[in-house]
Amino acid sequence: MSNHAEADRPAARPRIRSRRRRRTFWIAAAVAAGVAIAAGVVAGLSGGDSESAGPITENGTLVYAVAGTQVSLDPAVAATAVTSLVNRNIFDSLVAQTGPDSFGKWLADSWTISPDGRTYRFALREGVTFHDGTPFTADAVRASLDHIVDPKTKSAYAASLISAYQETRVIDPLTVEVVLKQPFTPFLQALSTPSLGIQSPKALADQTYRPVGTGPFAYESWEQGKAETLTRFDAYRWPAPGSAHSGAARLGKLVFQFINEDATRYGALTSGQVQAIGGVPPVSADDLAKRENFTLHSDETPGLNYNLYLNQSRGPLADPLVRRALTASVDVAKLVKNIYFGHYPVADNAISEVTAGYDAPARKDLTAFDPDNAKRLLDQAGWNHTDSEGFRVKDGARLSLIWPYWPDGTREQRDVVADGIRAQARTVGIDIQRPTVDTGTYVDKYLIGGGYDLVDVSFARPTPDVLRFAFFSANTYAKAGGNVALVNSPQLDSWVTGAAATTDPKLAAGNYSSVQHEVLSQAYIIPIYTPVSLTGYAKSVRELTFDAQTYPRFYDAWLAA
Repeated sequence: MSNHAEADRPAARPRIRSRRRRRTFWIAAAVAAGVAIAAGVVAGLSGGDSESAGPITENGTLVYAVAGTQVSLDPAVAATAVTSLVNRNIFDSLVAQTGPDSFGKWLADSWTISPDGRTYRFALREGVTFHDGTPFTADAVRASLDHIVDPKTKSAYAASLISAYQETRVIDPLTVEVVLKQPFTPFLQALSTPSLGIQSPKALADQTYRPVGTGPFAYESWEQGKAETLTRFDAYRWPAPGSAHSGAARLGKLVFQFINEDATRYGALTSGQVQAIGGVPPVSADDLAKRENFTLHSDETPGLNYNLYLNQSRGPLADPLVRRALTASVDVAKLVKNIYFGHYPVADNAISEVTAGYDAPARKDLTAFDPDNAKRLLDQAGWNHTDSEGFRVKDGARLSLIWPYWPDGTREQRDVVADGIRAQARTVGIDIQRPTVDTGTYVDKYLIGGGYDLVDVSFARPTPDVLRFAFFSANTYAKAGGNVALVNSPQLDSWVTGAAATTDPKLAAGNYSSVQHEVLSQAYIIPIYTPVSLTGYAKSVRELTFDAQTYPRFYDAWLAA
């Protein structure tokens, strides 16, 4: 996902549809629908080309190419952006995020929250059906949430969103209560994500899993590693707030093609093989913006920046001096500007500027690029000798760090970024090894096994609670979290859990601010760039919209002749 800072943009370019979200601080406010915490935009407010194109046509097939691949069809299992992109069309949510601090009804007609903040009672929408013909009832809510937290599901992300979940009580077919172990103010925002989309109990009980939701498109087929095809659900009548119409989707089919190679994906768009692509290569963005028959949509993504996480639980990086030395050895700004042509903002924090609760002053705690300081820090840490190749040594051991390279999960030229970081680190005597691994090895040996020193990742979510996902000590990858730096800090734990439990916005904002300062001062991460949704599409694509996490929404979309 991709964009660039305003200061780096040339003069006005035609046909670029850009939206940089207004920065908003985290708010916990009691509203008519309940407690709302988040930052984002109304689904459907950021739209595609609205030029007159004659009458709306239906039954077309839109082919959308994207980098990445599906590792699982189950939204409760897979944590990848590709899965969320596809599944948002298959699965609806109980609530929809409608603004920076508000949520609207979707599959839930209304809801109330108990005074202690632990029980959410939802009145469900009547007349909703799943793609398999079964009715949507309270049993579906219970089955979906229980499925997510079931250890057998092995949720890679969704379970962390509802870590406070205790149980779901069915009051009657259209009334359900969700009970939490403790107050958890990000709960509504979590419910609005594709990862917590409501699934058919019948499909969940089937031994052969097939994604079945209530969304505007139904799953048809999956050619693993190549494509997934969805077909219109003709009975659909319950769109998310902000939609332009209320009946069935206008497109007859949606085909998602998985094309990792940037040039190939871009060529597929410009040659007419596909009508839209995600992840427009930054090197091609200006070219696309100048093409009369195409539109470039640019939108910075809320959530965790693309960061390099330093595993402080083992080896040389257990020493904060070495972590700071590595940070000081890397000229991030130069790398990002050279590789991404000004289309991706240089990051200076764990979360992006468009994420609620972003604390600009925290950047002062980020160790600045200074190779001479890096060398001094390494000397201070006892790595004050070099071997015949110029790498630092201590007690006869070389200062070597393992950063596994997973080609199937790499996009946006992140391998080029890694090459630059390795080269710069070498100038101060740090050896970074990049073993190439397949998916199984990457997950089992490294993410779960912990046999790494460095891991790079970004994560989209429009709430500062994403900091809990990334730094709460219990949220290791093996436990469905994103704490790949393997931070184990009682102070950080207290801040993130306290922020999630309180209804006091000032307390929450202060806690989230403290987290941002701490992770930079302790050099648990090296922020690289802010992910940006660079979406390119043909002029024939109409009313393509984008949600709070910058995923494209296809419900209103149609193809002009």
